[in-house]
Amino acid sequence: MSVQSVLEEIRERPGSGEVIPIIDPATEEQITEFTDGGAEAVDAAVARAKATADSGVWKDLAASKKAKILWRIADLIDENAAVLAGLESLNAGIPEFQAQTIVEVGSEWFRYYAGWCTKLDGIAHDVATTGLTGVESRLHAYSLKEPYGVVGLIFPWNGPVFNYCAKLAPALAAGCSSIVKPAEETPLSALVFDRILAEAGIPDGVVNLVTGYGHTTGAAITAHPDVEKVAFTGSTEVGRAIVHASADSNLNKITLELGGKSPVLIFDDADIDTAIMYAGIGTFVHSGQACVCGSRILVQRSVFDRVVAGLAQFGDSLQLGGPKDEGSMIGPLISKKQLNRVLGFLDDGKSDGVEYVTGGQRLDRPGYFVRPTVVTNVDPATSRLFKEEIFGPVVTVLPFDTEEEAVALANDSTYGLAATVYTKDLGRAHRVAKRLQAGTVSLNCQLVFDHSMPFGGYKQSGWGFESGRAGIETYLQTKFVWAQM
Repeated sequence: MSVQSVLEEIRERPGSGEVIPIIDPATEEQITEFTDGGAEAVDAAVARAKATADSGVWKDLAASKKAKILWRIADLIDENAAVLAGLESLNAGIPEFQAQTIVEVGSEWFRYYAGWCTKLDGIAHDVATTGLTGVESRLHAYSLKEPYGVVGLIFPWNGPVFNYCAKLAPALAAGCSSIVKPAEETPLSALVFDRILAEAGIPDGVVNLVTGYGHTTGAAITAHPDVEKVAFTGSTEVGRAIVHASADSNLNKITLELGGKSPVLIFDDADIDTAIMYAGIGTFVHSGQACVCGSRILVQRSVFDRVVAGLAQFGDSLQLGGPKDEGSMIGPLISKKQLNRVLGFLDDGKSDGVEYVTGGQRLDRPGYFVRPTVVTNVDPATSRLFKEEIFGPVVTVLPFDTEEEAVALANDSTYGLAATVYTKDLGRAHRVAKRLQAGTVSLNCQLVFDHSMPFGGYKQSGWGFESGRAGIETYLQTKFVWAQM
């Protein structure tokens, strides 16, 4: 298996819709192309998945055998790490060292959830009750954890390998049959996974890859009457559309990991140099194209100027470039569409009179590169830069005076995915963490992750959690059984 063979394979995928070009975001040149699968491909994939769910070929397989297959998938990901990382770099514009790390994290998803295959237990009770009949009975009651039949897994373009593994591993461990759809911008690594699953022993039809646009192929998945569960990572706007599709179709269950506008609170007693470094990485990693990026930095006034200068210096030190450019630390935005979106935000800021401490423009070279940008003098009540998810290397920095003010500014958002606090005051750290409206709060650290810890958002940042025990339970239904003794 090679990068070139995958590029050829994507050209040959069946589809009846529009031809979709895959563009290298670092050069703006076309890598390859494929055809939108559309509703026809989804119907066929769902039929295959439903047949395997109804037959029990996967869900009824012994838990220990499922675990061995998931562990084998992890080993095969490691064996094909070079190809996966190469495709991730090429397709998403990620520096190669970052792509390699993402692949390493990906294989561990399958090892982690392999361990859960044998631990999906219910509960049991002996119950004495009169119930609703008024007649005293002694009953044996127990619960069962059962997989959904067909689940639709829809991945974003900003982390194809990571999100593929994060969703498919728990779905397989739970016993589900799946339809998987990568973003139209980044479908390449999914083809490698198709081969890996077959080699590992996943029965044919249990995992079904479909490719195409979100508004055609993705919409067909979310509205299909035989899809019982949808797990989606992407924008809040698309998340709303999925909820509507569920309401209009079969009320399928939904997990949504949506947008973020994550605040970073830096108090004046923090280790300021460390806070600047971590906040800089947490803002500009993957050119800001991560839902957990700390795109609103709130700084206590006495250290505000120092932090702003430090963030600007950190941003200026990051070398932009393509995956193979020597010394490249961050890559391009994913597409021309995303580039225009980010530049539109920056133009709005300039007309609003905000101060660009550094950055604020496109890099003068081919590729969708935007310089790391630090913005101050922003009105938190009206500025789109402060309120809306930009998904680019842009951070707004605001001063605050008191803890109360910092918490109020941090919570002044429709999003609630992640938040970070830097302070040496242990009491303040835990006090503020409790008050922040976010699914994940990091204290004196940033962008930390472990497969065993649940991840999800408050408010409009999503429904439900991924990772850990919560991550597999989202693919399980609970059935209660009462038995007259």
